[in-house]
Amino acid sequence: MIGRSKHRFPNLVCMKLSGFYKDKGYDVLLKTDYENISEYDQVFISKVFTDTLIDESILKFPNVKHGGTGFFYDKAASLPNDIEHHMPDYHLYDEWVKSQLDNGSKKNDFKYYMDYSIGFMTRGCFRKCEFCVNKNYNKVSRHSPLEEFYDPTRKKICLLDDNVFGYKNWKDIFEELQSTGKPFQFKQGMDERILTDEKCEVLFKSKYDGDYIFAFDNIADSEIIEKKLKMIRQYTEKAIKFYVLCGFDRDNNWDNKFWQQDIFDMMERIKILQQYHCVPYIMRFNRYLESPYQGIYKTVAAWCNQPSFFKKKSLREFGIESEKYSKTRNKYITDFEKKYPEFGEYMDMKW
Repeated sequence: MIGRSKHRFPNLVCMKLSGFYKDKGYDVLLKTDYENISEYDQVFISKVFTDTLIDESILKFPNVKHGGTGFFYDKAASLPNDIEHHMPDYHLYDEWVKSQLDNGSKKNDFKYYMDYSIGFMTRGCFRKCEFCVNKNYNKVSRHSPLEEFYDPTRKKICLLDDNVFGYKNWKDIFEELQSTGKPFQFKQGMDERILTDEKCEVLFKSKYDGDYIFAFDNIADSEIIEKKLKMIRQYTEKAIKFYVLCGFDRDNNWDNKFWQQDIFDMMERIKILQQYHCVPYIMRFNRYLESPYQGIYKTVAAWCNQPSFFKKKSLREFGIESEKYSKTRNKYITDFEKKYPEFGEYMDMKW
C-alpha cells in the first residue's frame, strides 16, 4: 500500500501470506506505513512494479522479507508451495477499503478487492519476449485448480494467467470457469496470434466480464494480427482492448533512429486497431523516459488510454483541446509533425 498513489488491485502474494499465517494461528495486520516496523515478528513486503517507491533502509531490518517482480523482475523467487497454493485472504484489505470509501472514494475503484476471486490457473509462456518478466519460461503449464482460490461468495473471477491459450488443455480451463456460472476475465493480454475458430467460439460465447484484452507488442506481427482481427469480427462486434508496447528497442541501440521509428510503429499499430474498432492501451517501457520524444509517448497515451477521448477525437483534436490544461501536449505532437510531415496521417485518423 506504500509507494503508489492509486491502488486499484490487491496484492495476491500478500493475500496468500495472510491466509497462510492466519491458518497457523498468527495475528496478521496490513501495514500502510513504516511506523514501528521493528516491533513485528515478521514483516513481508511484496512489490509487483519496478517503479513502486520503497524506503530501501526498511529492507535491512532483520524481521523484514521482501520479494516480487518489482524488486527482482524476472529473477524473482517463487513462494513456497504451501503458501503459493493457499487460499488468499480476501478480507485482508477490508478495513483499508472501508477507510477509503468513508473518505469519499468511489466503490467501483475497489471492485477487485470486494467482488473478485483472483488467481492463476496456468503459468508461463513460450514466447520468451525480452521485455517480459516471464521470459525465462519455456511453456505454459497448469498451475492450480480453480477451487484453490475460488470463493463462491464473490461475484466474479479474475484470472492473471500469462498466456492461457498457449496451454494445450485450454478448454479444460474454460470448462472449469463456466461451471461456476460466474462472470470471469483474463486481466493480462491474451495472445491473439494463436486464436483459432474454436478458441474464438468458446471465448466469445462465455459469460465474460469486462473488456477482452489482447496484446499487439510488435509491428512485425501486423499481418497475423490483422488476420486474427478479421476472425474475431466473425464472432463479436464488441470493442476489443489491445495493450500496445512502446519504447522497447529489441536491437538494444536506443539511438535517435530507434526512437523516431518507434513513434511511427506505435502509431501504425494504433491505426490498424482503429480500423477494426479496437481500443489501444499504450504500455510504455520504462526507458521511454530516455527518449527525446517522451512527450509524444505521454500525449498519445493520454489520448488512447482514455477511450472516451479516443473514440471521439483524432489525435490532432485531442492535442488542441488539451491546450486548455496543458500547453505542452499539443506542442509535442505538432513539433514532431513539422519535423516529419508524414506523421500528419496519424494526427487525423479517427475512430
